Amino acid sequence: MATDDIPAPAFEQLKIEVGPHVYDALAAGPADGEFALLLHGWPEFADSWSAVLTALGAAGYRAVAVDQRGYSPGARPSRVADYAVPQLVADALAFADSQGAGRFHLISHDWGGLVAWALAGAHPERLKSLSVLATPHPEALNRAIVEDPDQYRRLDYVRFFRGADDAAEEALLADDAKRLRAAYRGKVPEALVSENVRRLAEPGALTATLNWYRAPEDVISVPAGRITVPTLFLWGTEDSALGRRAAETTGGWVDGPYHFEALEGASHWLPEEVPDVVTPKILDHLGRNA
Repeated sequence: MATDDIPAPAFEQLKIEVGPHVYDALAAGPADGEFALLLHGWPEFADSWSAVLTALGAAGYRAVAVDQRGYSPGARPSRVADYAVPQLVADALAFADSQGAGRFHLISHDWGGLVAWALAGAHPERLKSLSVLATPHPEALNRAIVEDPDQYRRLDYVRFFRGADDAAEEALLADDAKRLRAAYRGKVPEALVSENVRRLAEPGALTATLNWYRAPEDVISVPAGRITVPTLFLWGTEDSALGRRAAETTGGWVDGPYHFEALEGASHWLPEEVPDVVTPKILDHLGRNA
């Protein structure tokens, strides 16, 4: 049976209300398990975590992955300012609050990782552990952008996304979303890519998700302090957007217990591409920091 033909796992479908917004979420595991919150990146949704969610639930955790601000149809404000990182951090804390979680495990990828670094720096008292896939600490990334011409060039797509004239939206969706599909570089199952494209083609959806890039004052200028919580950072050596210098210098911003691992041959799309590699490492990290 081809991978794309395997039935998707059955998850609990949640609606999480935060202020005037309603977020769609997927949940797995017992209601009384240790809470783990999973934050996706761009252009992904909660189901990018399907394999990890399944494993966490089977291990007894209460795992919840949320379609974040702009991705959930019921949480799609129109102002760019509504997608600033402090608001995204507040959302993540509210997701945990809604499930009755005081301290929790935070697992993240791509843009979700930037939010996670910011949250961990500002609210360490809320976290049992932090796991970040692909995304270096924002300060390490900012330094690499300045000091490493290769890293500067890798983020040219972000500069394009930050334009306010709808050129990015038009380019990404043109020709049956050819450029949007190409962003996954063949590393994400085609069925999931098609579902992502379908959702992002809904009126206003793609603009809302690109507003994550447009809200910061500069390219990936995310406020994030030093990290004191136990941290796992996994990075793929074939990541086309985030280079080695930022990955290898991230540890300089972590004061708590820290484990960094470069995954040889893996690309940016770690939750979908190599879930069999990253999931055991995440479970081990959570188990050490219950």
